[in-house]
Amino acid sequence: MLRVAVVGSGPSGVYAAQDLVRQTQVPDVRVHVLDRLPCPYGLVRYGVAPDHEKIKSLQDTLRTVLEHERIAFIGNVEVGTRGLGPERLLRLYHAVVYCVGAARDRRLGIPGEDLPGSHSATDFVSWYSAHPDAAADGFALTARSAVVIGVGNVAVDVARILARGADELRPTDVPATALGALALSRVRDVHMVGRRGPSGAKFTTKELRELGSLPAADVIVDPTDLALDPAYAAPGTTAALSAVSRRNVDVVRGWAEGPPPHRDRRIHLRFFLRPVELLAADDGVGAVRFERTVPDGDGGVRGTGTYEDIPAQLVLRAVGYRGVPLPGLPFDAARGTVPHSAGRVLRDGAWSPGEYVAGWIKRGPTGVIGTNRPCAKETVASLLGDAAALAARAVADDPLAELRAAGHRPVEWPGWEAIVAAEAAHGRALGRRTVKIPDWPGLLAAAGD
Repeated sequence: MLRVAVVGSGPSGVYAAQDLVRQTQVPDVRVHVLDRLPCPYGLVRYGVAPDHEKIKSLQDTLRTVLEHERIAFIGNVEVGTRGLGPERLLRLYHAVVYCVGAARDRRLGIPGEDLPGSHSATDFVSWYSAHPDAAADGFALTARSAVVIGVGNVAVDVARILARGADELRPTDVPATALGALALSRVRDVHMVGRRGPSGAKFTTKELRELGSLPAADVIVDPTDLALDPAYAAPGTTAALSAVSRRNVDVVRGWAEGPPPHRDRRIHLRFFLRPVELLAADDGVGAVRFERTVPDGDGGVRGTGTYEDIPAQLVLRAVGYRGVPLPGLPFDAARGTVPHSAGRVLRDGAWSPGEYVAGWIKRGPTGVIGTNRPCAKETVASLLGDAAALAARAVADDPLAELRAAGHRPVEWPGWEAIVAAEAAHGRALGRRTVKIPDWPGLLAAAGD
């Protein structure tokens, strides 16, 4: 029997577990999927916007994998605590696959970034997704104007949530505290700002188009910004762009040429503006100062020395994620990843037997959910190639008992199913569908503590 621990129950971890039990090269592989949260699915549960029910339905696929007879979900177990570091894990399992993602947001590194009212988009997403680490009262939404810095899918998500009415989100699993705050929101103008033009933006066309279908919000595009983008100014040049970029330019062009705004809320798409400072007003942020940029001819942009201030009492930065070191594992601080070769962890340039990585901690925060499939497959292929040597090493007969003896309080699959049932009951009590439990005590109590 080959015992494998997969650390992290998001898509990359679940895909790695699935590949391990599907293969026929090595018989009788048993997998424990460990997660520090009592709930599985990672960013599918805590990163996908509540109004994206089709993407969230991926949880059904992940659940089927985790219910496999040779896979066990073990939640509420945090690697790096109670003596459970990489060295200890290798005494419990023949191999460990780290799928811990990229947990920290990137910072802007500009003056005023830490003013009250300035937050990472990650914190905002965690709040409306009921992540138990998020502050329940973290966003009062008393601002009239909000600036979202970034033009990727996360930026589109948070802009869309800010512009939606609470009634539109009531059928979703958004927690009651967040729904109440959104119902009282005073935000009327949401500015989504990028330093490049629409042809260089990172959002997908489907996400972008959703902004134009909101019943209570208009999308406003400044033609002055777009004129700086060669792909917009000269439509014939779009042939050199990817299909996604061409579609994005067409969508934005349609908004720029559309009718004047008339709805209560407005989403302003701004391009070729680079943030240089957050300006204080009263007891928090009052505006964001941007420098106008122009294409530099090499695919990037350069500053022009011309500045524009956009009023904002709420600023959300959505400029990417970054991996963080896991105690006991090597870490490449420049890349924000664990050094590896085809998924095999490298220590001082040499393979560390039994240690592997997959997902964002392996390749960086790139790609979409489906990108994790080939990434995990490559790592599992490396592990299976090493299986004979790994299985020769003696490990614990019962890793779960060892975890309990060390002071961990694992939440197993029946505990997770109890959380699901409790969230369904919570929703019924509020006259809604399933509503997430947003705090650690509530989740652990629902799981049976």
